[in-house]
Amino acid sequence: MDSDIPDFDRSFLPYLNDAFRTHADQICAVHGDQQLTYAELDALSARVANALRRGGFAPGDLGGVYSANSITAFAAALGIVRAGGVWVPINPRHSPAANIEILSHFGCRVLFHQPAFANAAASAAEAIGDATLVPIDRADIPPGNIGWVEAIGDATLVPIDDFPTNSLETWLGDVSPAAPLVERNGRDTLALPQTGGTTGTPKGVMLSHRNFVALAWAGRRRWDGEPRVMLCAAPMTHVGGRAALISLGIGVRLVILGAPHPASILEAIQRERVTDLFLPPTAIYSLLDHPATPTTDFSSLRRFAYGSAPMSIPRLRQAFDVFGPVMVGGFGQTESPIYIAQRETADHFVDGDIHGELLDDDALRSVGRETVLSTVAIVDEDANPVPDGTRGEIAVKGPMVSEGYYRNPEETAKVRRNGWHLTGDIGVVDESGRIYVIDRKKDMIITGGFNVYSGEVEQALLNIDGIAEAAVIGVPSDRWGEEVKAIVRLHPGTDLTEAHIIARSKQAIGSVMSPKTVDLVDELPRTPIGKIDKKALRSHHWNDAGRSI
Repeated sequence: MDSDIPDFDRSFLPYLNDAFRTHADQICAVHGDQQLTYAELDALSARVANALRRGGFAPGDLGGVYSANSITAFAAALGIVRAGGVWVPINPRHSPAANIEILSHFGCRVLFHQPAFANAAASAAEAIGDATLVPIDRADIPPGNIGWVEAIGDATLVPIDDFPTNSLETWLGDVSPAAPLVERNGRDTLALPQTGGTTGTPKGVMLSHRNFVALAWAGRRRWDGEPRVMLCAAPMTHVGGRAALISLGIGVRLVILGAPHPASILEAIQRERVTDLFLPPTAIYSLLDHPATPTTDFSSLRRFAYGSAPMSIPRLRQAFDVFGPVMVGGFGQTESPIYIAQRETADHFVDGDIHGELLDDDALRSVGRETVLSTVAIVDEDANPVPDGTRGEIAVKGPMVSEGYYRNPEETAKVRRNGWHLTGDIGVVDESGRIYVIDRKKDMIITGGFNVYSGEVEQALLNIDGIAEAAVIGVPSDRWGEEVKAIVRLHPGTDLTEAHIIARSKQAIGSVMSPKTVDLVDELPRTPIGKIDKKALRSHHWNDAGRSI
């Protein structure tokens, strides 16, 4: 980590105020035919903040936003933060039952929601409080609007639509459009996203004001001064929302899509002259396969970031050809967003051509090197650094590392040892400082006494022509304890068989690592954030064996 970086231990609120003041006349957010300037978003989010405080919302209180991507959802999140509160993003792709559990577990004081999620929001609020319903006069609301605000116990429900409408306006009332003066410290929580997980209540990750100050500083440091247009297609409840928030300082124009449909993404890139976007690999594959891609103009793109899951190397090379020298790899996680490691465009290309050293597939698998904010090490089971080239758990230090898990010191202690944050990922660093993520620690397969990393097997399978997606898990074996199993989705028209896949795999990575069995499927199960759900794939194998997953 750069020794000359400043002290980030301060509030993020002055950064927001400066962004709104500096770029007041510029367009800040666009969603279809709706748009807000920085001045308009400043006023709307300030009114949300003042309305919250009018209702007794205090610094440190939690406010949830249960919504698909929209301008108003972003304004609501900003209003929570500007009131001194903690923004709790709620993923609409989760089941209502899961979101009700999350909200009641965290105890949100206020919940903004789109009409589509009204029932789940009301159930969550009832679970939070004493089920006291406070009706609001609906007489002034035009037909067709969800024009109400309910206060149930300690939780207030505020309906929002895709753009400010009477439903939100009724709640806001006649409040000041000037942001309130609120004191926040660097270690105070600003946002409370949740870790992934398909069973149990996800853990709330306390991202602090200092985390966002550091992330914004790092983003501005690499900015070249040219206007930026960021496409928000991935859910803003996750990395997309954090990236949007920290980019306001450079006057970014946010182009918001309600959902990451390939056709909409392609159309928006060309129409809005998008310069920056982030998508997970599966969404990128959908773009590469879309029939409109060959005729889409990608010349405006400057940074096309990919992450959240390993990317197929053949597909990455295809992305180079289609989108140009703009691909940006990296490694981050909810507990330490965005800046653990990055592979910049210059690491992929030099003067528009693939850099000579990166013609090797192994080098392309790297997630990059540590960043201006991070210090990265590979550590052993005792959280002590190991020599380069040795496999172990990836650990990180830096000002973007979160403060821990909300009201969960036991789980926080498990990932904080010897001054390091332990990522839960197995990796290795080579002699040049390139970092490789091999697998999730929990996904490692122990077969016949050998450690097999599912991520390595998956990469080998994805190098086989005809395989579109692959997931590798360990399943019970009387002989080996566990054996390697692959679940594979083929490209349409491909005639690969289980035997062919196993034989090709053995040629590439040997018999120990290769799958013993292969299931060919039409679709792989996914978590609410779009990752392949390995827990679901493993469950019936281990449950049938009478063993826990």
